[in-house]
Amino acid sequence: MEHKITSTIITFNEERNIARCIDALIPISDEIIVLDSFSTDRTIEICKSKDVRIEQREWKGYSNAKNHLNQLANHEYIFSVDADEAPDDILQNAISNIKEEGLTGVYEVNRLTNYCGRWIKHSGWYPDVKTRIFPKSISQWEGVYVHEELVVKGNPIAKNLDGHLLHYSYYSQKEHRERADKYSELTALKMYEKGKRVGPMKPYISAFGRFVAMFFIKKGFLDGKAGFTIARISALSNIYKYKELRRLQHENN
Repeated sequence: MEHKITSTIITFNEERNIARCIDALIPISDEIIVLDSFSTDRTIEICKSKDVRIEQREWKGYSNAKNHLNQLANHEYIFSVDADEAPDDILQNAISNIKEEGLTGVYEVNRLTNYCGRWIKHSGWYPDVKTRIFPKSISQWEGVYVHEELVVKGNPIAKNLDGHLLHYSYYSQKEHRERADKYSELTALKMYEKGKRVGPMKPYISAFGRFVAMFFIKKGFLDGKAGFTIARISALSNIYKYKELRRLQHENN
């Protein structure tokens, strides 16, 4: 049985997050590798101060980067973490325990997101369960544009670990809107290339449905003002996504 873990992180201008991420990984990792896309801030300087392995190369997409990291790892088991994430003490203990027992199969974690200083427990954002610990020899990240997905040979049932992977996602509403719009553009392109086409009312019908689902059905109102803001920005990004899809439709007719 494997008892060692390589933790992997992708970075680009993550100076505000990377130290917290690495510090939380050090107690449970036998190796930490950072793959950086030529950051222009203090990311590399901070990584060097933490004595982790640093590799740099041009950005080729999320799946490509994560698969490249898997190939760089010296150990079979990977703990894939984003720079704005950090395992809490309970999750660290859970990972230490499975390492002692011997790693088998795949493991999922419960991701808890911090939105502008508030932990979000509803709105469809929690529990945000992610498979993050896996054997690299039978695993592959797939997805060209956005929302990469881990595919594991044989589709083993993941074991859920106690604790949380803390996700420090958005520090401001402006940042949320900008990132949501970026994802909307990529998703629209992905939908277009798969042949999806929509009518003129789709952006608004979809936005209304998204807001109702997040704020009422998924109880975003229990997250207070943050819940309303999350639902509103998500609805606006849906409008943008489908308008972008319609733009691609008209441009390529």
